[in-house]
Amino acid sequence: MKNGRFFRTLIMATAIGMFLVLLGGITVTKTGSGMGCGDDWPLCNGKFLPAYTLTSIIEYSHRMVSGIVGILVLASTIAVWRRMKQRKDAKLYAATALFFTILQALLGAAAVKWEQSSLVMALHFGFSLIAFAGTLLLAITVVRMDRPAHPDGWGEALDAGFRVSTRFRNGVWFSLVYCYVVVYLGAFVRHTESMAGCEGWPLCSGEVIPQDWSGGTGIAFIHRVAALLLFVLIAWIGHIGYRRYGEVRPVRAASLAAAILIALQVTTGGVVALSLHHDQIYFFASMLHTIVVAGLFGVLCYLSILVGRLGSRT
Repeated sequence: MKNGRFFRTLIMATAIGMFLVLLGGITVTKTGSGMGCGDDWPLCNGKFLPAYTLTSIIEYSHRMVSGIVGILVLASTIAVWRRMKQRKDAKLYAATALFFTILQALLGAAAVKWEQSSLVMALHFGFSLIAFAGTLLLAITVVRMDRPAHPDGWGEALDAGFRVSTRFRNGVWFSLVYCYVVVYLGAFVRHTESMAGCEGWPLCSGEVIPQDWSGGTGIAFIHRVAALLLFVLIAWIGHIGYRRYGEVRPVRAASLAAAILIALQVTTGGVVALSLHHDQIYFFASMLHTIVVAGLFGVLCYLSILVGRLGSRT
């Protein structure tokens, strides 16, 4: 029993830790602390301990948390492969989290040693998001591990006679991929400092469609349009999943959670746009925006797996 409790605690701590890594990354970006330790890695300006400057402390703290979480991810992966040998899904989630944790760490180190483009730095956040989704899925699996598993080892046993429509299944899968694209666009807006390209909200500098798309205006406006389309898509998924497939509790819960999170995502995005000239509000709104999108992506990953396991009907 004690070993089981420790195992669950380890998995939950890993998911929470990966979430903190995401927040740490956005804090580094928003405070301009990316070069707080110069171009040294893993040292900070040639020292084991950072100088007493805000940027150095923020950057070095992010590195420390990332390193600790990396160890937790490795420990979780080993524990899963030893304790859940028959659960192929759990082993896949653990391996995914480990792979993308290493990948985003290497990309972060490369960004310190050699200047990276905004495209590459946006992808760094995207890799961190996938790593977090892997730990979140693993945490959900471990929390529900007492439920009967499917004989093939891919997830828990669901109602074998229940099917979702092909349209709904494909819509969920498309929303997951499209959500990742929108997240990448948002990270690109952040790393190119294009937030001010569209002043105000919901209009873009007082215009429905901006006349001048040069500079950050085009980047910011494309992200807004993409986010609006994602809102419509997930609102549809939430409605169908809750009303038509509500008899399968995980599908109903995930669909409802996705709808709530996309509404919060749009709202926090609006607050970010309206608080560009209010530093403290802007910072905390941006943090909340990141928290919500991380949760949304994780929920969509879980829902995508559920509809895949249930199968489809025409």
